[in-house]
Amino acid sequence: MKPWYKKLGPGLITGAADDDPSGIATYSQGGAQFGLHILWTVLFTYPLMVGIQIVSARIGRVTGEGLSANIRRNYTPGLLYLIVGMLLIANTINIAADLAAMGDAVHLLIGGPPALYIVGFGVLSLLLQVFIPYRAYVGVLKWLTLALLAYVGVIFAVQINWLEVLRGVVMPRLSLQRDYVTTVVAIFGTTISPYLFFWQASQEVEELQSEGHGLALKEAPENARAHLDRIKVDTYIGMGISNLIAFFIMLTTAVTLYANGITNIQTSADAAMALKPIAGEFAFLLFSAGVVGTGLLAIPVLAGSAAYAVADAFGWNKGLDLKLAMGKRFYGIIAASTLIGVALGLTNLDPIKMLYWAAVINGVISVPIMVLMMQMAGRPAVMGDFIITRRLNFLGWAATLVMGAAVLTMFGTMLF
Repeated sequence: MKPWYKKLGPGLITGAADDDPSGIATYSQGGAQFGLHILWTVLFTYPLMVGIQIVSARIGRVTGEGLSANIRRNYTPGLLYLIVGMLLIANTINIAADLAAMGDAVHLLIGGPPALYIVGFGVLSLLLQVFIPYRAYVGVLKWLTLALLAYVGVIFAVQINWLEVLRGVVMPRLSLQRDYVTTVVAIFGTTISPYLFFWQASQEVEELQSEGHGLALKEAPENARAHLDRIKVDTYIGMGISNLIAFFIMLTTAVTLYANGITNIQTSADAAMALKPIAGEFAFLLFSAGVVGTGLLAIPVLAGSAAYAVADAFGWNKGLDLKLAMGKRFYGIIAASTLIGVALGLTNLDPIKMLYWAAVINGVISVPIMVLMMQMAGRPAVMGDFIITRRLNFLGWAATLVMGAAVLTMFGTMLF
């Protein structure tokens, strides 16, 4: 029997990639605006995130195909192309915003032109995905998850009253004011995001193929117990780390920025700069370095999830183990989304507006994708004997309803 840490893979990387520079900006803004009274959100999002990510992983492992391929088999092409097209647009905009944040972070650390760093990070990410075999590349991504430890380290650089923190978590002051509701919606939208569904399902398929003679669980049910247990452990830990880091980022900005009346945080670089005079040089360095490390992890997940979705939609060869000649179209999507993201990051476009529109697009497509996932996961025609359990069915539909409510609220705040 494998020790627990050897069961970590797609779920760990997916969870860590959720805390990208864009997410860091959202969590920082929440903590700076509302202090300890926003921390409860991570307790709410964790079980919902676990439920929907396990569903996506099971679909990949049980069927041996990614989400787009399963949607293509079971639903109309028009619906599939609309979802995949919007995912590609949202991911590309998100890549641009993340690269801009990384360029600003390095500029804060060592000076120099942010544009140079944006190009460098974009090209580095692209080359690693194209020329490093899957097994080796996954190892790189696993090591990059250690960048999240920067936000654990920041906690030790600031003074915290843990009794007040506990009170803020279990007895928060909730509000129906527009800014508070919008921030809660943004946290939900940042935490439960469509690209994570596509990535984790596709990584389960990659793991399957990398095993040589690995068969989908529908074809090899005798392997089900080991793989489903691994998926559960991997996802619980991966999403747990994701939500814990989000908690630490909000806590750090709550006890420093909010406590000192600094509430206008727009980007992760803003948060890092605001921390410096309050929490000191060490906290500033850790926060800024974390932005770079999480960006290096998130960009390939954003580009890769888009490429898997498009390739599955059109039945192309796909996979990070493919030689370039065999996967030109798959790698072409990765290259296009990354390089367009670099180009957008070099423009004068407001990164906050880019994140806003990426969030709007993600919100629009997240709910129908989750509905389709839940329907497929409960169908014997798709899952065979491995339809999801009653408990997982409850968590998945709960996550879908919460996201539906978040999207309606988002549109409500846009209109009124």
